[in-house]
Amino acid sequence: MIGIPKAPLALGLAGLIPFVWGALTYLSPALSGWGIEVLGGRFVGPYVQLFYGSVILSFMSGVLWGFATKAQGRLAQVCYALSVLPALWVFFMTGGGPTSAGMNLIFGFAGLLLLDIAFSVWGLTPGWWLRLRVGLTAVVILCLSVGVIW
Repeated sequence: MIGIPKAPLALGLAGLIPFVWGALTYLSPALSGWGIEVLGGRFVGPYVQLFYGSVILSFMSGVLWGFATKAQGRLAQVCYALSVLPALWVFFMTGGGPTSAGMNLIFGFAGLLLLDIAFSVWGLTPGWWLRLRVGLTAVVILCLSVGVIW
């Protein structure tokens, strides 16, 4: 994570907290019980991960849209179309039970990383963008995997 500005790095890492917390509450019944008692049931396990994951994947559509504003001509059209895919993925693919929703979020975040790579190759992102996104995406997928496996 060398060369990433402090603010995006700190905010990106802070954004992992709900994913990590959700995974920890899957793995620890005691922690889950405490979380339910203190924070409420929607802030533990699958509830926090699936809701927050849906919000973040949709948010990332907006980030890609912002990058698309740097493109010109046909590439701009392609980038705008690609930028809405993560939000549409969330809308259509996260219904159903927690296991299928979790799997679909994993696929959504993996697909988002592919879009991040494309936008980076096209020169639309900051130079540090992929270093940040690869690390964050790895943690998100690992945490969501806990929910899918348990």
